[in-house]
Amino acid sequence: MNQFLSFVIKESKHILRDRRTMLILFGMPVMLMLLFGFAISTDVKNVRTVVVTSQMDLLTQQVVERLAQSEYFTITNTVGTPQEAERLIRRQKADMAVVFAQGFASKKQGLQLIVDGSDPNMAQQWTNYAQQVIANPANTVVRSKMLYNPQMRSAYNFVPAIMGMLLMLICAMMTSISIVREKEKGTMEVLLVSPVRPLMVVVAKAVPYLILAVGILITILLMARFVLDVPLAGSLFWIVAVSVLYILLALSLGLLISNIAQTQLVALLLSAMVLLMPVVMLSGMLFPVESMPRILQWISAVVPPRYYIEAMRKLMIMGVGIGEVAREVMVLALMTALFLTVALKKYNTRLE
Repeated sequence: MNQFLSFVIKESKHILRDRRTMLILFGMPVMLMLLFGFAISTDVKNVRTVVVTSQMDLLTQQVVERLAQSEYFTITNTVGTPQEAERLIRRQKADMAVVFAQGFASKKQGLQLIVDGSDPNMAQQWTNYAQQVIANPANTVVRSKMLYNPQMRSAYNFVPAIMGMLLMLICAMMTSISIVREKEKGTMEVLLVSPVRPLMVVVAKAVPYLILAVGILITILLMARFVLDVPLAGSLFWIVAVSVLYILLALSLGLLISNIAQTQLVALLLSAMVLLMPVVMLSGMLFPVESMPRILQWISAVVPPRYYIEAMRKLMIMGVGIGEVAREVMVLALMTALFLTVALKKYNTRLE
């Protein structure tokens, strides 16, 4: 046990001395949290809106005032024809136009939305928000109730996704590079002929990253709660417990990559191909899995972050109990056992 602790302390000192590693481990989470939380946003705000009307009667004025008073739309201009509004949209002077037909006040109908559809997702959101703000023919406002995220803030969606991406990349990538670096320098053989069993050497190298990953997790949760104002509606114990299981999965995957790669460059390339692209594109981080083609949905079923992100969104945002995420936890546990078994089997076989 003393020898094992000595190896853990040795690896911890090696990590702490490497300033670049520490910058990646703690700088990247803070940067990405701030970037996704503030800079990258899908929130609907300040949509530049043009009003198209030939006469500003009382009913039209009421509808325009409702749009102007909402936080979603900013009235930038009033024109007389739809063609003028389209020219403003083409010249990027406006995002949307609200066209009132002649006799709108008497008929209480005849209203059209012209929207810049270059970004289909945002165009659909603008249309939905405008329809909720503008009065219908009965002169009532369409209202909706948004559960769990009443302000429709994109940070609620991004924070669990960032947690899934960061923990996977940091744990798997750093663990694989750490072991491959020893093989590149020729020091791995020295470690393997030491009195400590080879398995203990590998575990000792992974333990510091496990501790650091928990520290990164705590940092992310604190930033989410007090900087981005994202609630932790569920049990903090289960949020941390599921996250630790996910960290163990990532460490197991890093160990598997270290068995395949012989150089740090190969380990980085494998990590990028096996981890980065699937995490970003197929985990539901940016795009809903349900909206993907069927074949990509099947492929995403083997992407571990998909299940972790789903679990965190349920636990953190919806505030459900552990029973509601039992399927995701079971899949993560099975993947952890599979990756760890294969990695250790290949590792022991190579040593023999």
